[in-house]
Amino acid sequence: YNVSGLPGGSFDANLSFAQALTEAAKAAPRTLVVATIPASDAETGGEGGREAAERLKRIFGRVESPWRPADAEEGFEIVRRRLFQTITEPASFVARDAVARAFVEFYRSQSQDFPSECGEGDYERRIRHAYPIHPELFDRLYTDWSSIEGFQRTRGVLRLMAAVVHALWEGQDSSILIMPATVPVAVPKVQYELTRYLENSWVPVIESEVDGMNALPARLDRENPNLGRYSACRRVARTIYLGSAPTVRSQNRGVPVRQINLGCTQPGESVAIFGDALRRLADHSAHLTVEGQRYWYSTQPTVARLAQDRAAQYDEEQVLDEIERRLRTEQANRGDFARVHPCPASSGDVADDDMAARLVILKPQFPHALHDSQSSGVGLAREMLNARGNAPRHYRNTLVFLAADRTRLEDLKQGVRQFLAWDSILRDSESLNLDASQRNQARTRREGAEETVKARIPETYIWLLVPEQLDAHQPETIEEYRLQPQPQSALAVSASRKLRTEDLLLTQYAATLLRGKMDEIPLWRGNHVTVKELAEFFARYLYLPRLKQTEVLLAAIREGVQSLFWEQETFAYADSYDAERQRYLGLKAGQQVPVALNNNAVVVKPEAAAAQFAVDAQAAQQTGPALTYAAPGGAPGAKSPAVSERGGSTLLDPVRPTPAPSLSGQTTPPMERTPQAQRFHGSVKLNPRMMAGDAGKIMDEVVRHLTAIYGADVQVTLEIQAAIPSAPDDIKRTIEENCRTLRFESFGFEEE
Repeated sequence: YNVSGLPGGSFDANLSFAQALTEAAKAAPRTLVVATIPASDAETGGEGGREAAERLKRIFGRVESPWRPADAEEGFEIVRRRLFQTITEPASFVARDAVARAFVEFYRSQSQDFPSECGEGDYERRIRHAYPIHPELFDRLYTDWSSIEGFQRTRGVLRLMAAVVHALWEGQDSSILIMPATVPVAVPKVQYELTRYLENSWVPVIESEVDGMNALPARLDRENPNLGRYSACRRVARTIYLGSAPTVRSQNRGVPVRQINLGCTQPGESVAIFGDALRRLADHSAHLTVEGQRYWYSTQPTVARLAQDRAAQYDEEQVLDEIERRLRTEQANRGDFARVHPCPASSGDVADDDMAARLVILKPQFPHALHDSQSSGVGLAREMLNARGNAPRHYRNTLVFLAADRTRLEDLKQGVRQFLAWDSILRDSESLNLDASQRNQARTRREGAEETVKARIPETYIWLLVPEQLDAHQPETIEEYRLQPQPQSALAVSASRKLRTEDLLLTQYAATLLRGKMDEIPLWRGNHVTVKELAEFFARYLYLPRLKQTEVLLAAIREGVQSLFWEQETFAYADSYDAERQRYLGLKAGQQVPVALNNNAVVVKPEAAAAQFAVDAQAAQQTGPALTYAAPGGAPGAKSPAVSERGGSTLLDPVRPTPAPSLSGQTTPPMERTPQAQRFHGSVKLNPRMMAGDAGKIMDEVVRHLTAIYGADVQVTLEIQAAIPSAPDDIKRTIEENCRTLRFESFGFEEE
């Protein structure tokens, strides 16, 4: 064997080929050694031919290792000098520094989405040193890929980067830096350098899951314009592959989310876009494994493929049943509704025994679309509005309907399929023989699918279908109102909030508005209407306001009865009406009264109430009829001696004292009437600096009691007297103008 190129010429021929090469390498480690293998050995085998070549490769591979750079910093310099010209122009230095500063400022502004060291000043120095290659790409090559047996830390990186730069130059790539996301993995030369040290099974994974025109990321980018604008899915897939392929069999495998963001995102881009792309890849990829916050590709199909297969096997009925099961939980939070009816099977399941507002959540099989008056949701709403089973519905103005959006319903179905698939995989983990990592992935994906379904339900059920009628002579319609999705809010809460905003569901009702509606339609039955009838009117007729519950109506009646202006603006109230005597019993107005919801209590027109009050007042001023009273043990029904009838109710007469019965059972002559107080006057000085508070107290404590007396004519006059040294012209004009505006009967300044 002749080993030439050495100072000594050649070694002893008795040495073996391996020994000769070893001695040659030790003697001159930096000298080119040329080994000649005899043709006879190449033909006959032995230590020649292929075996000799393998020995040569192993020997020089060991000799080469001491020449590797100490760290990635030296690699930056080698690759930069070999592949790029050195920057010499001042403008180029300025541009490089601007790029480095923009990246670091971007990382600082979004510090929660990137590794902590990226916002430090040293990282800006690294970007300048590695420019135009991003330091993250060098870190992956010198940290992860150099751990592969046979991958040369310097020559391997140099060959790979040469192929990458050439492909980007031919493709006229305009990226600010060469990042992991910009490495064109699908280009044959680049793919060869990335797979020559890996298993052959990685090639089909790259072609179907990572990069290429027909790969999954490219399809997702085409289907979603927001993602396709940035090629977000493809960039995320490339980053995960470069960071995970070399370490797929190590214990600390996978790429964390922050590192994925670092390899994908450039200044001016939204991190959320790439987060969405990552979620979509995880949902659809058959080789992308997720464990917590770490993602990696592997050559073996993941449980994600099993989940996809199972999701496709669920039929429409199973998916809709799961949606209905989730909608039934909406009964727990009713908002302003007295009851929520989730997914009733028929109109007979919606009760008709309550006069309070109710929400009907329609089955997902009956969706609605914008301006579609013939949608299946509107059709079912009309059916339930008009009938309960085979009987006509009475309380029609209490129902409001909520329907799913036809377009978004498909997304909800897909989310439910994913949940059912991951839920079944987790239940069958033992029979499927899943390892700990796969069980964790199934658990994580199930939780993610659960959150997706919870978020999509309020995004899908967005159409409020509200029965309306402008007046009794107009046709009934079902109007649509779009809800704003509230992920953390129950459907009934969002629906009632929208109805209150549009004045379609009243939680309070003013007494003056109630009086106006009673006169406009009208709702009176002669001079009165029972409280029960009035409540049923509001629950029945669509042209009346929709009340949250009957208590809203009762509160409006109480407000109207106790109003001091009941005779002009509201109404009176009576416990009942005696048709034979044509009198209202327990007639009250201008005071607080408890209002009962029954067929006896009536709301009375103010004219009729005032007329009865006038008759009673006139009768009270005259001498009443002789009173009979029962002797001890007298007959039932005899009247007490000090009781008279007034306003339909028995009251103690404050004018006539109680006569004492004689022993003979005859009444004593009635006493003469005592003088009655028929006028009141008073004056008080007010503190001009606290006038508002003092006047309010006088109103509450004195004037209010006077005005409460029926027939009282109360007049309040405010007299102002002020002695002033001199009134400036501007203040004088202001006071006079305000007095005219406030309609003072007399006012003026006096001159001396």
